[in-house]
Amino acid sequence: MSLDQQFLNNTLLDWLIAAGLTLLLFFVFIVTKAFILRKLTQLAKKTKTDIDDLLVNILSRTKFFMMLILAIYIASYLLELPKLAAGILSSAIILVLLLQGGIWGAGIINFLTERYKKEKLSEDAASATTFSALGFLGKIVMWTAFLLLALDNLGFNITTLVAGLGISGIALALAVQNILGDLFASLSIVLDKPFVLGDFIIVDNHMGSVEHIGLKTTRIRSLSGEQLIFSNNDLLQSRIRNFKRMAERRVVFALGVTYQTPAEKLEKIPDMIKEMIEAQDLTRFDRAHFKDYGNFSLNFEIVYWIAIPDYNSYMDTQQTINLMIYRQFAEEGIEFAYPTQTLFLEKNLTNSTSE
Repeated sequence: MSLDQQFLNNTLLDWLIAAGLTLLLFFVFIVTKAFILRKLTQLAKKTKTDIDDLLVNILSRTKFFMMLILAIYIASYLLELPKLAAGILSSAIILVLLLQGGIWGAGIINFLTERYKKEKLSEDAASATTFSALGFLGKIVMWTAFLLLALDNLGFNITTLVAGLGISGIALALAVQNILGDLFASLSIVLDKPFVLGDFIIVDNHMGSVEHIGLKTTRIRSLSGEQLIFSNNDLLQSRIRNFKRMAERRVVFALGVTYQTPAEKLEKIPDMIKEMIEAQDLTRFDRAHFKDYGNFSLNFEIVYWIAIPDYNSYMDTQQTINLMIYRQFAEEGIEFAYPTQTLFLEKNLTNSTSE
């Protein structure tokens, strides 16, 4: 076979040179990518800036198929291709570049989203959650734009296609209205922020910390360890109690003393309890009253505020107050009431007469 033999308007030698150039360029692209990626990775470890980390992320997402198609496209300039083949190759390179651009764009959005979440999650979990949702919407818009550009490059009438998709979208929306309901509920949660990641909430009889807010479901880690999964739409229709938004905690508790307690000691109890509560850190006394007469006790009701919402801090404070009350009542000779009953027996004496 002669090197001068013609194939599709090019000699065999031209085809061999183009193939060799393709392989050479592909090899150069791979080696260059590996070299630059290694250098950037080393630089990123030494610096505190995020620019080099972003460049490493983008470069690592550069795909081999893109480098191969680009090498073929460059080498094709050595050949005289038929008009149809040249058009197909041009469309292919545009589609590949659009796909690679989408991959790069998704990588940039993911990088920025994760960076923002790490910086703001401890300070402002609501903003971190919102930014994650906006990142997802950004990727949807980006891929939609790339898809329309690709279809336009393939010769489709975009205007007609968009109109057709609008009609089809209405029918599809009716078919998946439950899914769309959860999607819009997810956006409502993200934008309105009734709760954010890390919040401790109670929904009906279930409680736990918010672990994940997704497009369809929200996941909560319960106190006993299992994961609770709620539909976003159902969740927003429920009554949600968000304990992390609590600025301070109101505490109400009661105690009862026996009916045999003298009146002068009953009068002392509110002031005694007030002193005990005010002696604690982060507490604000509200009231203490002799509330009512119970079945077996004289009942007092006490109310105070603790300045932080943390449950463990509240329980530590309440435990300290309870121990102080126990000791003080023992010193004063005040007895706590417990369920008792007093039985009064009446003996009827009857005089018997004898005949």
